[in-house]
Amino acid sequence: MLRVYIDMPLAAGTELALPPDAARHVQVLRLQPGNPLTLFNGQGGEWHAEVTEMGRRHVHVRVLTHQVVDRELPRQICLAVGAPANERFDWLIEKACELGAHAIQPLLCERSVLRVQGERAERKQAHWQAVAVAAAEQCGRTRPLDVRAPLALPAWLAALPAAATPAQRWMLSLHPQAKPVAAHATAVDTSITLLSGPEGGLSPAEEQLALAHGFEPITLGQRVLRAETAPLACLAWLGLHDLHC
Repeated sequence: MLRVYIDMPLAAGTELALPPDAARHVQVLRLQPGNPLTLFNGQGGEWHAEVTEMGRRHVHVRVLTHQVVDRELPRQICLAVGAPANERFDWLIEKACELGAHAIQPLLCERSVLRVQGERAERKQAHWQAVAVAAAEQCGRTRPLDVRAPLALPAWLAALPAAATPAQRWMLSLHPQAKPVAAHATAVDTSITLLSGPEGGLSPAEEQLALAHGFEPITLGQRVLRAETAPLACLAWLGLHDLHC
């Protein structure tokens, strides 16, 4: 059944016009009055609904019943990533949403290829959030991944609250003293911020700055993974670890 995200309040028995993007989604699939669909708004659960009117420029639906469903990971995981360039970051966002990340923080680092600021950064964030919404509609999540505004790494670190449990801060690193991710297994009631570098990785100065802000170096092994692969591999491990705890 078609799942559609809409950023608006939902209540049983109400009829509403879908926002333009959601309406186009329904129109492309040529749904007709009476056809069912599922709505969600990021506030928890899903809503059964049905199409009541189809027009060239609008789609009206009636909200029926609410279903309590939770497909989120048992803890919140934020990926703070030196954003890869081009479509590779789109792919990373899509897969991070599927794997259950709570949020993703695009970072501009010393070795970043991607450089955005001002209006271009705002357009990029809106595009990335749309990618996350589409992924949530496809994979069954009821809360789309939150894509935050791009920030320079030093500014993001400076804005973090003082490190305190139960929050955990991890940094993917090739440093010889980095410990395997399995050695850092934590209780599932702890949130995790996972820092990962761009193409070329974090610079030594950036790693030292992250260490000064409470990040622990972790490793996924001796192979060098791409900027879009490493954080997803760690996220997948965490999801499977939590599933079996």
